[in-house]
Amino acid sequence: MPAPRRLIQGNEAIAEGAITAGARFFAGYPITPSTEIAETLAARLPAVGGTYVQMEDEIASIAAVIGASLAGNKALTATSGPGFSLMQEMIGFATMTQVPCVIVDVMRGGPSTGLPTEPAQGDVMQARWGTHGEHSIIALVPSSVHECYTLTVEAFNLSEQFRTPVIILSDALVGHMREAVELPTGSELRIAQRGDLDIDPDDYDTVQSTIDNILPRPALGSPFRVHVTGLVYNRLSGSPETASPRAAGDLGAYLREKIYHHHDAIVRVEDFMMEGAEVALFAYGSVARAARAVVRWARQEGLPVGLVRPITLWPFPTAAVDHMAEQVRTVIVPEMNVKQIAWEVQAAVAGRAKVVDFGRIDGKLITPAQIKDLIKKEFHYHRFS
Repeated sequence: MPAPRRLIQGNEAIAEGAITAGARFFAGYPITPSTEIAETLAARLPAVGGTYVQMEDEIASIAAVIGASLAGNKALTATSGPGFSLMQEMIGFATMTQVPCVIVDVMRGGPSTGLPTEPAQGDVMQARWGTHGEHSIIALVPSSVHECYTLTVEAFNLSEQFRTPVIILSDALVGHMREAVELPTGSELRIAQRGDLDIDPDDYDTVQSTIDNILPRPALGSPFRVHVTGLVYNRLSGSPETASPRAAGDLGAYLREKIYHHHDAIVRVEDFMMEGAEVALFAYGSVARAARAVVRWARQEGLPVGLVRPITLWPFPTAAVDHMAEQVRTVIVPEMNVKQIAWEVQAAVAGRAKVVDFGRIDGKLITPAQIKDLIKKEFHYHRFS
């Protein structure tokens, strides 16, 4: 178990968080900058009775993870942008079949092979829309080593609760940096358990699975009848029903609404020094670390600046942005891509505040100095215009 205080890397913290969450299966293929997750789990999983498998590629990896989850194990994989692209069809399969699993994407620059060792945030829209068809997704964005650990546990909890793949969007900086942290133990955290279904196997197909009553999926080999298909299926029997528009509409609405109906319980956002703020920074992941430092500087300079940091990126924290737009006159969105989340912020703000985007896609972190320049320009404009 983790020592009370230790110097640990973000990727190692994700691996430890998976162990604490009860994950006992990992399948993956080495890819920078996520490889340390696989390396750590290769040593840790056998020690706790789990299984580590290095697959031939990322497609096989996510397929093995889905299979392990169907067999009753909590399971995860880890990759970066190119591998994440390869996984998209199977992520869609897990979404359609309602199979809990966790996918860690330690983002790097792209497209294609891109910048294997440099950070980026270019996969945030791929996380939401990478697989085809109408679907919902949950994606969490850590900005510290401690959150790499705790959000991994939360990812497994959400995956089990809502029977869905959950994505952890880390990046090369968060994954590779080391911090001295005290990691909570399993007894200090909520850990979702996979237990026996408390119903008769003959009654499972007759239980209505509503948005508020998300039934756990029986494991393969259990006394329950288990039908798994990527086709449109009847939600009660699990059998394919592709000729029924009613079944297709019912299933599609359910797969989306089982997430969005619980939006308030899923979405987490941190406000930092937003009281009295006239300008807000909206930043996530490693960029939020630079943004937080700038907010402290701004307040020391007497500038009313605050930070809104989404911890849950998908579903998008629309309510938090809506509240922010009612408070401030300008929202600055620094991110290591070109407007991917800035467009979402602009849509949610809906003209009530000015949105200033600042993107960097050269593999380097957005620095506090660059964000300071944006703030200086903003306040200079309003003071002298």
